[in-house]
Amino acid sequence: MGKGVLEVHLVDAKGLSGNDFLGKLDPYVIMQYRSQERKSSVARDQGRNPCWNEVFKFQINSAAANVQHKLILRIMDHDNFSSDDFLGEATIDVTDIVSLGAERGTYHLNAAKHNVVLADKTYHGEIKVAITFTSTQTQVQEDGGAIGGWRHSSFNQ
Repeated sequence: MGKGVLEVHLVDAKGLSGNDFLGKLDPYVIMQYRSQERKSSVARDQGRNPCWNEVFKFQINSAAANVQHKLILRIMDHDNFSSDDFLGEATIDVTDIVSLGAERGTYHLNAAKHNVVLADKTYHGEIKVAITFTSTQTQVQEDGGAIGGWRHSSFNQ
């Protein structure tokens, strides 16, 4: 199906729910695509509406056409004196993005909001990400005819 790079632009989150005992939330995101994991920076003292504006890359190497591609974003609250708290997660099905990118060479999905939910599916805010898949498979060069046609345009005066 697709071989290439999945680029995830982590923009921000809004309305995150959480109980931070000593102050503001310090959220960060753990992104997982199959066995690959990436971690954002901690948005210190940004509370329920953090902004990251960071880009992460995942290698995709899938020959099977019927495989589902899921990107899981787990939002955590960094704590200094106890274990980090789980604030919720968003699961994004990127199957169509990978498949369209494999067909076209690249495919970009503009920044979109995704619900952050707990295991019981209760709403705990939203997270905004943009996603691009760029195929690394060798493309057939199609510019031979285009160059010939271009030469015969209005440039010959």
